[in-house]
Amino acid sequence: MEEMKRAWWKECVVYQIYPRSFADSNGDGLGDLNGITAHLDYLKELGVDVIWVSPFYASPNYDNGYDISDYRAIMKEFGTMEDFDRMLAGIHARGMKLVIDLVVNHSSSEHPWFIESRKGKDSPYRDYYIWRDGKEDGPPNNWGSCFSGSAWEKDEESGQYYLHLFTPQQPDLNWANPAVRQAVYDMMTWWCEKGIDGFRMDVIGMIGKENFNDGPVAPGALYGDFAPSCQHTATTHRYLREMREKVLDHYDLLTVGETSGTTDNALVYAGEDGKELNMVFGFEHNDGLNDGTELGKWSDHGAPLREVRSVLNRWQMALQGKAWNTVYLGNHDQPRQVSRYGNDSELFRALSAKMLATLIHTLRGTPYVYQGEELGMTNIYFTDISQYQDVENHNAWRQWVETGRVDAQDMLRYFARISRDNARTPMQWNTEKNAGFTTGTPWLPVNRNYLLINAEDERKDPNSVFHYYRKLIALRHTHDVIVYGTFSPLLEDSDTVYAYERKLGNQTLTVALNWTEKKVPCTLMDGLEGQELISNYPTHQPGFLQPYEARVILTES
Repeated sequence: MEEMKRAWWKECVVYQIYPRSFADSNGDGLGDLNGITAHLDYLKELGVDVIWVSPFYASPNYDNGYDISDYRAIMKEFGTMEDFDRMLAGIHARGMKLVIDLVVNHSSSEHPWFIESRKGKDSPYRDYYIWRDGKEDGPPNNWGSCFSGSAWEKDEESGQYYLHLFTPQQPDLNWANPAVRQAVYDMMTWWCEKGIDGFRMDVIGMIGKENFNDGPVAPGALYGDFAPSCQHTATTHRYLREMREKVLDHYDLLTVGETSGTTDNALVYAGEDGKELNMVFGFEHNDGLNDGTELGKWSDHGAPLREVRSVLNRWQMALQGKAWNTVYLGNHDQPRQVSRYGNDSELFRALSAKMLATLIHTLRGTPYVYQGEELGMTNIYFTDISQYQDVENHNAWRQWVETGRVDAQDMLRYFARISRDNARTPMQWNTEKNAGFTTGTPWLPVNRNYLLINAEDERKDPNSVFHYYRKLIALRHTHDVIVYGTFSPLLEDSDTVYAYERKLGNQTLTVALNWTEKKVPCTLMDGLEGQELISNYPTHQPGFLQPYEARVILTES
């Protein structure tokens, strides 16, 4: 297979920062931009190339900043534009790049556009959003929102409904209006001129609504699925190609879309022809692990190797040579990866965190590291609904528990496994009060295990998860086979070992990962004569892989 064309965004490692939870510089309990700036040397030491900062724009925070009221202003809790400029300069001074979120499927209901839009049918901004008449004393169609409940909200004054695929405080922008698209392109250009290096595009696969027909209703579900009308449409692709022509082609950017969907969708969004985006996030290895009940994501389904490997390998093979991939297990919308895919017990946490890191950094595609993964941070395991901040949890609680359809303890068990708040607890910097995150009261409780898991201690320990990540990132920067090598699956019948090869020229990278807490038979690495690039064990047992053992061997022919 021919080597794909080189690009810096293929060779980099991206580190995602959730600013609310990263570092608080002023003691108000919320992370902020100056907190990020204060820890740039830490990120440089880790070795990452790109910092992706989740939304920091002005927002009333109904959905933690994904409801933006001013796209050219900084959330007051996070600082000022001067603070942003200082952070950006500090990132660039250290040879790193900055990617920011682009959240333009919807705005905040407090955005001036929407305030004007809801003033009446004659408002010049009415068509900036999606307004429809109801039918039969109800909403225009049966769509449910991503956060439970109807996707339509009635405006009593006009009698019409507006569309919100997320919370009612996040009305969907009407991309069919050329004025909306131009306003978005102008805003993007404004940020590019400030010097940012890319965009992570929030739910960008939903911007092209092609019809408003009722959606299919899953067994036991209360609402219809909007996806057939609103996701991966030809209209969305037309808008993205226009965006590339108007903005993206004029700058050297990393562009990554949050699109969900299948490999077929990804091949269109992120095709090597470069007509839309550089890469997209696949969701099937995360969302596809749920058990498919009417509760959607809420279940206690685990992460068996066969299911995870099947999805990841399918994405590796389908995109190979045709589109660029992303590789990640965790982010701000997922639980902690070591708790979901590995083992967060005291005995196996570090081993399994290193094993999962090996997977992320040796598959083909750009690796994304979510803050705290490099320390092996874990789920927090709240035990009461009052402890959760996430709107998604509270909406689900009202929909399923308060209506008597799901037992409270069952739902809390599901939350403990899969809630987004698990990944949003404050970054664990040291053993001081609140893990060094804040001198005030943290907006979300700090995980009690910060005395055992924190950056200060791990930086001092050469065998820590932190230093294992450093080595993996350094290997990616020095071995082209890790970036551009072709992918071939191995041992696909195994229930315990995830294995594969990467090949480039005369080099072969062989990777073997024990997905379990038991010693398992595996002879794949026996007799391989080459350089062991990395392993989470100092010694090996011929014929076996030890619990959560990871081995990577480079051979040359």
